[in-house]
Amino acid sequence: MSSTSSDPAGAVERALRTALYDTADAALDAGASLLAADPASDAELARRGAEFVAALWRRGWQPADLVRIVRRDLEGAHVGLVAALIRAQARDDRARGRRWAAQLAELPTGPPPSGDRFSHATAVLELYRLLLRLPGLDPLDEPGHGRGHHHRGPAAGSPADSSARMLTRIRALLAKAEATGFPEEAEALTAKAQELMARHSVDEALLDARAPAPDAPGACRIGVEPPYEQAKAVLLDAVADANHCRAVWNEPFAFSTVVGFEADLEAVELLYTSLLVQAQSAMAKAEAAQRASGRRRTKTFRQSFLAAYAHRVGTRLRAAAETQVSDDLLPVLASREVAVTAATDRMFPQTVSTRLRGVTDEAGWTEGAEAADRARVRSRPRLP
Repeated sequence: MSSTSSDPAGAVERALRTALYDTADAALDAGASLLAADPASDAELARRGAEFVAALWRRGWQPADLVRIVRRDLEGAHVGLVAALIRAQARDDRARGRRWAAQLAELPTGPPPSGDRFSHATAVLELYRLLLRLPGLDPLDEPGHGRGHHHRGPAAGSPADSSARMLTRIRALLAKAEATGFPEEAEALTAKAQELMARHSVDEALLDARAPAPDAPGACRIGVEPPYEQAKAVLLDAVADANHCRAVWNEPFAFSTVVGFEADLEAVELLYTSLLVQAQSAMAKAEAAQRASGRRRTKTFRQSFLAAYAHRVGTRLRAAAETQVSDDLLPVLASREVAVTAATDRMFPQTVSTRLRGVTDEAGWTEGAEAADRARVRSRPRLP
């Protein structure tokens, strides 16, 4: 028979003090037992969790970062718990910009907690243990939030409204390109998407140059998750560089921070995601062909495949970047490049280079390079 407490806050405090600052399983079990025996503590426990989430926001974390690290280090039940905490905290939170709102909208949904109260309390305490141990991250300024793009306004027919329609078209084209089984159709769809991305970036650069208060660079985080995270980080770096951005990889927390202007950050997110989908599809086909010929493919093959893909795509993107800008746009882009480099140096005064490991499979490298040559990459069009 469960007991009830006249002091839910005290019960939660005792459970947290017992379980969160001791890594032993016995301490976790003791804390979970206290919570399981006191249903009146549930609301207070959830309130404390929302406080932990708010504290992480103050230390530079964002919703997608938190979901990513919980998914990596814990289990599916914990992902559902942290998503619920983030939603609860957001109801009392301030507005934080478009990217933050998009992350909230993309939070995973799942069934309500199942099982006995002890199991549920154990999962909650395991999650809180992780949240308390997370270090601070470099805070990100969202481009256009509170400055810059904000002065243009979202009214129908405005540049902001036109930009939203453009990005919707780009996403739709890339989604079709990734889904089709016909290479010619995929190439045509992706080429069109690339043209729209290029036009979007050029239009934004020229509009910003004429604005009375030009935008400053912002930053976003893009997940770079195992397996083969090194090769994926190289691919993201190549895409960022070709789109006038800088990428800094944080291997322990499975993301890269990309610094740049808003239109270019959008292009990096869309192109990186599309190329990664194309790479995964091409790798699956290459492995099937290898198996059909009687050769067994390994993790080394896949690592070498993606490394070669990233290297070759980077070469193609850099070559395209050298010829895609007309002379009249060079001063604008040069000024923006200086601003992006300065912003990156402020955020990351110390960075180190990383060498790719495990790239030893010749067949994987060859197949990956050939797949990169087939990937849909197109230079930006010149200004008329």
